Amino acid sequence: MGFGSVGSMVGVMAVIAAVVATMFAQATSVRFHQRREPHELAWTLALVMFAFAAVALFLGDSTGWDSGTYRAFYLFGAILNVPWLALGTVYLFLPPRAAHPVRTGVVFFSGLALGTMLATPIRGPLPTGAIPDGSDHFGALPRILAGVGSGLGATILIVGAVVSAVRALRRVEREGNTARRLGLANVLIAAGTLIVSAGGTVQGWLSIDADEAFALCTALGICVIYAGFWTASSRAVSRNARRNTLPANV
Repeated sequence: MGFGSVGSMVGVMAVIAAVVATMFAQATSVRFHQRREPHELAWTLALVMFAFAAVALFLGDSTGWDSGTYRAFYLFGAILNVPWLALGTVYLFLPPRAAHPVRTGVVFFSGLALGTMLATPIRGPLPTGAIPDGSDHFGALPRILAGVGSGLGATILIVGAVVSAVRALRRVEREGNTARRLGLANVLIAAGTLIVSAGGTVQGWLSIDADEAFALCTALGICVIYAGFWTASSRAVSRNARRNTLPANV
């Protein structure tokens, strides 16, 4: 489905992803203002970035890609949102004294990424009927930043969610439904993280093009992660137990 089709699958999935990410960010923001815990601030910032990237995807699909739209999509979607989500995981697993230097590193990385994306020229004309490929239009540094940020961040998120799920399931005999709920929440979070990165696989299974697969996985992944968040946030789950459940990325 090509350029200018506001009702295309890519555009619809982008809107769904933006709405869910915005609702998710609002929920974590409320929790941060209630409890002032740094992992919830990190998640809120990451989810706002995810929503910005989804809006840029919708604009690029419906009205055409330009320099500003593509830079925003690449910066917030490909480079920054996963490291900020991973920072939330770091704050859950490490004491503040150990996590603060990681936060400093993420802030420095974010400044470097912002400066790079503002200064890096875009090579060649952007396509009008497809999501631009970074390897076709950016030099090495933006692509390195995307690989490091997304790869390392996603690893932290998935490992953190799996470890938390195992911890919760080991407490099933002692805590019953509370532990089961936390285990399910972390399974959903890890699954959502994997779905977001599974565009190529879905493309092969469903015989849809790469852009549609990417958009579908982005929307479905954030929905599954959000479901995990709300499963962990049930009134049946105590505050201390919820701290062992990790929202993850996109």
